[in-house]
Amino acid sequence: MKKTAIVIGTGIAGLATILRLLQKGYRVKAFESNDYVGGKITSFHNKGYRWDMGPSLFTMPQYVNELFELFGENPKDHFNYTRKKVLCNYFWEDGTTLSAKSDPSLFVNEVSQTFNVDPMIIAEYLKKSKLKYDLTAPIFLEKSLHRWATYFSFATLKALFNSVHLNLFESLNHHNQRKLRHKKLIQFFNRFATYNGSSPYKTPGIMSMIPHLEMDLGTYFPKGGMHEISQSLYRLCQSKGAEFQLSNAVTEILHDGSKITGVVAGSQKHEGDLIVCNMDIYATYQRLLKDVIKPKKTLAQECSSSALIFYWGIKKTFEPLDLHNILFSESYEEEFKHIFERKTLIDDPTIYINISSKEEKKDAPEGCENWFVMINCPGNFNQDWEQIRKKARENIIEKINRTLNVHIEDYIELEEILDPIKIESKTSSHNGALYGASSNNKFAAFLRHPNFSKELKNLYFCGGSVHPGGGIPLSLLSAKIVGEQIASLK
Repeated sequence: MKKTAIVIGTGIAGLATILRLLQKGYRVKAFESNDYVGGKITSFHNKGYRWDMGPSLFTMPQYVNELFELFGENPKDHFNYTRKKVLCNYFWEDGTTLSAKSDPSLFVNEVSQTFNVDPMIIAEYLKKSKLKYDLTAPIFLEKSLHRWATYFSFATLKALFNSVHLNLFESLNHHNQRKLRHKKLIQFFNRFATYNGSSPYKTPGIMSMIPHLEMDLGTYFPKGGMHEISQSLYRLCQSKGAEFQLSNAVTEILHDGSKITGVVAGSQKHEGDLIVCNMDIYATYQRLLKDVIKPKKTLAQECSSSALIFYWGIKKTFEPLDLHNILFSESYEEEFKHIFERKTLIDDPTIYINISSKEEKKDAPEGCENWFVMINCPGNFNQDWEQIRKKARENIIEKINRTLNVHIEDYIELEEILDPIKIESKTSSHNGALYGASSNNKFAAFLRHPNFSKELKNLYFCGGSVHPGGGIPLSLLSAKIVGEQIASLK
């Protein structure tokens, strides 16, 4: 008789873990509190418009492809995507614009011309970005930092030997100031700290490796939208025999003192030989492991930023905008002080506008666009969110009007809003944080919760709130790390 694995939560990491367990021969039962799978990767429709609600940037598609390849399937038979030629369009209020190209040589030339800087400075920065990634990915991203075997490897020795190149002991902003000097160019590369919900003025300079993910490895758009990432994996899980219980939240993880025995869901006990929890790690200890010793330092880490998102149906098309667009704040450092220190919003926030109808025409009626308008914000610390939302909406509209020379309020025919309170309630993310803990600490990678329990045998953890971090690629890697730690059935 097959052993039973229980997976708690069906976010992207949960779905990936289900597939890895199925491939290893386990019978898998998955429990989900919502009536849908995908966690933050979900979507909604309204009057001819479709919006992806959560993540909007897709990189490193190989980690999705390999889940189909585990079963000898051709990924293209299930899931397709195209590589973007334009990474993102950037706008400053003084009229400066930059259309960042995916071709590194085109990118270097355009940036050097836009900001009047030596192209060799940009080329060298990108070269060092790749070096940092190549040195650290095999250790910090692809392996557990909580197993001694990780540190006794050639990759670790190589990284230690080259640690002088990792910029661990200065902030990303300080690193960028030394290397780039031009104010707008520094701001451009500082923005990559937000990819894991951190501040460029606090996160270490090693995060300058993140541009490599876009500039060299590329950004992509999934056919059918971001939602199709989770849905294609869900269909594969179903076809391979996984059992899903939706709208059935796990309320307790059962154990006999040293080893897990099962879970309680819907007032019923469900036995399992192993459990993988895809729930936010803070919520897991507070709700499901109340009688287990809590890792206080890990749970006390500063949360990453959250998001305030306006989903707008726009009855007009805008030629200067692409799939990804950024309208930069004039006071970038103050913006992050407001978010992480004052737990509020600046009046001039940096605005991200995602328009999937630029790629998927059916996401909006003809002659219209589906705008996903997001600003980074603090988590939910019982602020007056009604007032914050109202004021933020006014400031966002004013900034869009100034920057794009438009009266955008004349074209908004539909609106939905997602704030940290709703993010927290829908996804159990502590304080509504998008990426679990922030990386505003040079030791943050080591403080993240491991992918296994030190207290209970056969209990594992995956998802954005544990190692190696948040975002789609890292969440998929967390599932891969868990899969490598669980033995296949013979």
